[in-house]
Amino acid sequence: MDNIEKLNEVLKESNDTVFFGGAGVSTESGIPDFRGESGLFSVAFDYPPETVLSHRFFTKRPEVFWEFYFQRMVYTDAKPNQAHLKLAEMEKAGKLSAVITQNIDGLHQAAGSRIVFELHGSIHRNYCMECGKFFPLEYIYKFKNTTRKPVCDECGGIIKPDVVLYQEPLDQILFSNAVKKVEEAEVLMVGGTSLNVYPAAGLLRHFNGDHLILINKSSTRYDANADIVIHGKIGEILSQVDI
Repeated sequence: MDNIEKLNEVLKESNDTVFFGGAGVSTESGIPDFRGESGLFSVAFDYPPETVLSHRFFTKRPEVFWEFYFQRMVYTDAKPNQAHLKLAEMEKAGKLSAVITQNIDGLHQAAGSRIVFELHGSIHRNYCMECGKFFPLEYIYKFKNTTRKPVCDECGGIIKPDVVLYQEPLDQILFSNAVKKVEEAEVLMVGGTSLNVYPAAGLLRHFNGDHLILINKSSTRYDANADIVIHGKIGEILSQVDI
């Protein structure tokens, strides 16, 4: 039995699978990852990405932050790929109990997934730092290609995307709920992540279920602990799952 057959067998037998994914889940939708050949960290810019995407930089240079953010973090034409669609299908079939993602693109919801824990936030939520009013992506996107930073239409305050920047903590309630899902899962399927970003990668330490599945283009530090390891593009692999 090859690994794809084993994957199908495990997923069919489980009624409580949790999926935990990273940037590699969305690369097949045309969204670059962080450290790939054409990823975010390979982009020529006046400042390193880690600097621009920090809380300190946002508060000091919001105009530069938004320029970079619109260029490299927001992909309005991206569509769900086979991985997003298969996970939504699994949830609808009662096989998948939750998606936990490090991505901010909203493609899991666009594919039809309903129970999604967005650990790092979402480009589709933005809020005024003064009055707290929320704005959809469509509102802030009209500021792209202008010299203006997005501001609130009520009080004129600076708008911040509801994403977790460097120097900012994760939402602890959200993270605790994600941990609980992992603790209760029969199967934990991890895909499209190198498992190097903490505290999100630490979720695996909370898994006590029957099967750990790792799907990634390259090896991870957890490969030796997994029941099934498949190296490849996650969309192509999950398209072979028969649920």
